[in-house]
Amino acid sequence: MRKLKLQVQVTVDGYMGGPNGEMNWMSHPWSDDLSEYVDALGRSVDTIVLGRKLAEGFIPAWESGPEGETQESIDWMNDTPKVVISNSLKESPWANATVAGGDLADTVNTLKSRDGGDLIVYGGGTLVRDLIAGELIDDLHLFVNPAAIGSGLPVFPGLGTPQRFRFVASTSFECGITALHLQPERS
Repeated sequence: MRKLKLQVQVTVDGYMGGPNGEMNWMSHPWSDDLSEYVDALGRSVDTIVLGRKLAEGFIPAWESGPEGETQESIDWMNDTPKVVISNSLKESPWANATVAGGDLADTVNTLKSRDGGDLIVYGGGTLVRDLIAGELIDDLHLFVNPAAIGSGLPVFPGLGTPQRFRFVASTSFECGITALHLQPERS
């Protein structure tokens, strides 16, 4: 069965965005060692999963070929099929993207049961929260930035019940970011 991986930038105090989704706390530029790590993480992936709000900015940004990104990264982001999780969109306004709605667990489990490589989710906040609370993520890759913002969009809000994770690895990068790789402990 395919794995659903989460890759998300976070602050040391556990936020993936400021109160209004601000991302100005992220450390930049990424060092080569971090770029290589992210590239390796994506090698087994053949589908990107996004929330609707993130997709609205994410997909057009990559389509425009953002400055500072390699052509290889731009091509991978644009060429990799995307699934946008949304109950408000009925069809995709983007090339190479489909919309999936309905029950989140059913949708994710259907995607995982299909043939192919792994899936990776980059966000947004509501989708990440619901995937974690629903115990649907198989691998968490938290990119901890050396910044604290005090309030904002937490990675683990209101889970309802405590969740335990198995520590797999941590990797520190020259730019100051540390990647934590965790897997949920499921009974």
